[in-house]
Amino acid sequence: MYREKKKAAFHNLGCKVNAYETEAMAQSLRERGYEIMDFKPGADVYIINTCTVTNIADRKSRQMLHKAKKMNPGAVVVAVGCYVQAAGEELLKDEAIDIIIGNNRKSILPDILEEYFASHTEKVNVIEDLSQPCQYEAMNMTTVTDHTRAFIKIQDGCNQFCTYCIIPYSRGRIRSRDIKDIKDEVMVLAEKGYKEIVLMGIHLSSYGKDFKDKDITLKDVVCEMSKIEGIERIRLGSLEQGIITDEFVKAMSGTDKFCPHFHLSLQSGCEGVLKRMNRHYTPSGYMEKCTLIRKYFDNPAITTDVIVGFPGETEQEFNETKKFLESVGFAEMHIFKYSKRKGTAAAAMENQIDDRVKARRSDELIELEKKLKNKYRQSYIGKNKDILFEEKVIINGEEYFVGHTKEYIKVAVSSDADICNKIVCVKIKSLLNAEILLAQLQEIY
Repeated sequence: MYREKKKAAFHNLGCKVNAYETEAMAQSLRERGYEIMDFKPGADVYIINTCTVTNIADRKSRQMLHKAKKMNPGAVVVAVGCYVQAAGEELLKDEAIDIIIGNNRKSILPDILEEYFASHTEKVNVIEDLSQPCQYEAMNMTTVTDHTRAFIKIQDGCNQFCTYCIIPYSRGRIRSRDIKDIKDEVMVLAEKGYKEIVLMGIHLSSYGKDFKDKDITLKDVVCEMSKIEGIERIRLGSLEQGIITDEFVKAMSGTDKFCPHFHLSLQSGCEGVLKRMNRHYTPSGYMEKCTLIRKYFDNPAITTDVIVGFPGETEQEFNETKKFLESVGFAEMHIFKYSKRKGTAAAAMENQIDDRVKARRSDELIELEKKLKNKYRQSYIGKNKDILFEEKVIINGEEYFVGHTKEYIKVAVSSDADICNKIVCVKIKSLLNAEILLAQLQEIY
C-alpha cells in the first residue's frame, strides 16, 4: 500500500461488457485504498477502457488517452481493453500512455499499478496473446451504479469471424465463467437489494461450449440464477439465432423470472449479404426462430441490429432487407451504417457503398423502426403489466416514476408513494411519448 491516497479516474468506451469491466476495475482500486473520482483534472491515475469495434472507436480511444494526459501531464495514463489488444505495440510509441493492458489482464490492474509506482518503470506492456485458447478472466462485482438492475458478465470472446468484425481478434476465443462464480456474485447483489440481473457476454450464445468436462449451457445458468431469493427478473443480452431451439425457448418460458426480451442479432434480411458477412443462417431460418419464440411467449419483444451499406449491397438487396424487417415486426431495431474496419475481410471487399447511399438507406430503416416501435408499444394499451420501477423523473413538467416491463418497455406512472425498486402492477393507458407508455397503478407487490 502507498502512504498517500491516490486518486483514480475512469472513462469507458464501447459496450456493456466494457462498462461492467470498468466498474469491476474501479471497485478493485477502491478496495486497495484509491479514491475514485470523475474523469476530470486532479487524478493521479487515468484509466481508459478502450473500444475498437470501428475506426471511429479507435480514434475516440486515442482522443481520450491524450485528453487524460493533458488534464494532468504528471499523471499515469493507462490504456486497457480492445483497442489496446488490436493496436498492440503501436501504443508503445505513444508518449501519452504509460501503461497498456490488453483484454484478460484487467483484473490485475491494482498489482500492475503497484509495481509501476514501486519501480518507476518508463512504460509497462501487459498484453496476452488471445489468438490461442485461454482461461476466463475472473472479475467480480459487489455493487453497481444502477439501483435496481445489475449487469453480470458471464462470457468473453467470439469464434464467429464475421467479415465486418474485429472482435474475435481483440477479445480472443470463447471462454465461459464458472457457474458457481456467477451464482456467488448474483447472491451478493441480491442481498444488496438488486431485483433484476442481465446476463451478458461478447458472444453470449456460446456460453459453456468451451467447457471440456461438464455439459453446462446458458439455459442452465438462467435456471440456476432463478433459484436465488431476491432476484425477481433475469434478462439476457444479445443472442445469436442458433441458440433459439424448442428446448431452450420452452425452458425459458417455464421460468417465471425470465424476461421475454430477445435481442436476436440479424444484420441483414438478404441471404446474399448474410453470406458475404459470413453469417451462418438465412432470413427464412431467422423467421422460424422468431415464430418459435412467439409460440411460447405472448407478445415477446424481439429486437435486433441491422447494418446498411455492406460492401456490394445492391438496391434490390437493401429492399429485401427492408421487406424482411417489416415482416418480422420487431419491437425495436438498432440501425448502423457499415463502417470499414481495418484488419477485417470486408474492408478489402470490392464495391464499397457510397456514404450518401448508406445515409439514405439508414434514414429509410430508421423511419421503419419508428413505425414498428410505435406499433409494438400500442399493442400494450389496455393491458395490465408488472413494472419494476427504477427512478423518479420529470416529463413535460410532471413528476413520474419510470420503470420497465419484462419486455423492456418503458412505463411511467404518477404515485404519492415511493415505488422505486418495487414491482408494481399497472394498467397501460396510452403513449406518453414515442419512448414511454403512461399507466395507472393497480397493485404493489
